[in-house]
Amino acid sequence: MKDFFHTNLAEFQEELIENGFEKYRAKQVFDSVYAKRIFNPAEFKSVPNRLKEWLAENWRFAAAELEGGKTDTDETKKYLFRLSDGRHVESVLIRAPDDDGKVRKTLCLSTQVGCACGCKFCASARRGFVRNLSAAEIVSQALPFAAGSGSPDRAFEFENIVVMGMGEPLMNFDNLMAALKVFNAPEMFGFGARRITVSTCGIADKIEHLAEIDFPYRLAISLHGATDEVREKIMPIDAKYPLGRLIDAAKIFAKKCGRMITLEFIMIDGVNDSFEQARKLAEIALQLHAHVNLIPYNTVGGLPWKRSGKARRAAFADILRTRGVSFTLRKEKGAGIEAACGQLALREDARQEETAHKHSREND
Repeated sequence: MKDFFHTNLAEFQEELIENGFEKYRAKQVFDSVYAKRIFNPAEFKSVPNRLKEWLAENWRFAAAELEGGKTDTDETKKYLFRLSDGRHVESVLIRAPDDDGKVRKTLCLSTQVGCACGCKFCASARRGFVRNLSAAEIVSQALPFAAGSGSPDRAFEFENIVVMGMGEPLMNFDNLMAALKVFNAPEMFGFGARRITVSTCGIADKIEHLAEIDFPYRLAISLHGATDEVREKIMPIDAKYPLGRLIDAAKIFAKKCGRMITLEFIMIDGVNDSFEQARKLAEIALQLHAHVNLIPYNTVGGLPWKRSGKARRAAFADILRTRGVSFTLRKEKGAGIEAACGQLALREDARQEETAHKHSREND
């Protein structure tokens, strides 16, 4: 079967003509999916039954199958998806303040099964890198968040998209860009570029490439350490792209693309939450004219890290404030459902592997 989210309108029109359908039916199908948010051909209102049957037999409208989910008391939702090879990924819906201070819902998407970057605090890194997600698998994580039941005003629950779930997005560059086009293109879901943020752990040469192609979306850099000494303890990528190299790349991006970069800073008790780190972080943010997100660490089972205390986070933020840094001090989100990326998927894959090993032992 072909993945619907890998095709554009012109290509789809050709497919229909080659299979004996009228060209104008392509626009009807695109409207059903992208305007009305209907992802089951049987529910398309405007196409004949013969076309519905052909679509169901030949086209996949969800490349990832929703397998489970959790909702926390703070309305954070976390969904687990099963892929065609049996692997799992996650997406998370979070209520958080936007740039204008208003609280909006943001969907966090994954781009890889596992991750090769090896950040010490991250659940995804514990799996290592397994494979990249296809563009259709990335897009499919958003589909369960479509509200309504096929009515003309059907919409998504979220207002913003952040690509900072499982995996390093810039290491799956082509599929990432194809998926973002599906969300952004006016004839598709039509999310404005300013409502889409891509987060990287700091792949400096890829950031420079984004500047070369005039990347239209927002960029966030997962800094998590304001000196190489601290950053390399928790982010092995710092050995290849130390802060000086990363900051230079960020400057190139900011100058060429003309948008404020966000620096993500997960606060880990006794690791990166010293006041010296706050002062160094302020220096970097002011160099880049960047906004800082201070994020409480979400505990990951089996890892030794703890989040910084509330008083420490507030004092850290005060240092940024006195130096004139634009920042947001995030509240803890989704702790009751283990919202840190990769935990549900890691547990589910481990459970399946253990079951498979058990069956193997029983058959020996």
